[in-house]
Amino acid sequence: MTVKRITVKIRRLGCGPDLPAYATPGAAGVDLRACLAVDAVIKPGEIARIPTGLAFELPDAGTVALLCARSGLASEYGITLANGVGVLDSDYRGEVQVALINLGREPFTVQSGDRIAQVLFLSLARADFELAEDLSVTARGAGGFGSTGI
Repeated sequence: MTVKRITVKIRRLGCGPDLPAYATPGAAGVDLRACLAVDAVIKPGEIARIPTGLAFELPDAGTVALLCARSGLASEYGITLANGVGVLDSDYRGEVQVALINLGREPFTVQSGDRIAQVLFLSLARADFELAEDLSVTARGAGGFGSTGI
């Protein structure tokens, strides 16, 4: 399978000269780093908005950037995204900030340059909605939470 390539313009608003880069050839996401003047301490249960010092311009309205947690931070320290997944719309030009929440038991310190999230760039489909009296029948039907087992 060939990976689609796009050009994302980046404006530096602070911090180091490095652009985001894929850590390995098979990486799906690019790490985003904290851009802080002073360390940020996130206490258990607290949410902190961490700036990245970057603004993106996506190529068109058919592209979205999704901010996702870094698995190591989540599994080792309980640090994840407060909103689950962050959405960067194609028309947003402000600084990318990451809302981190500490679900762990200890305070967590974020230092400038720390990798705090990853961003994935995906193609979109826009929906045209059609009101319907009935929906097609499936084996699952209206079975929701837990209906397919564990």
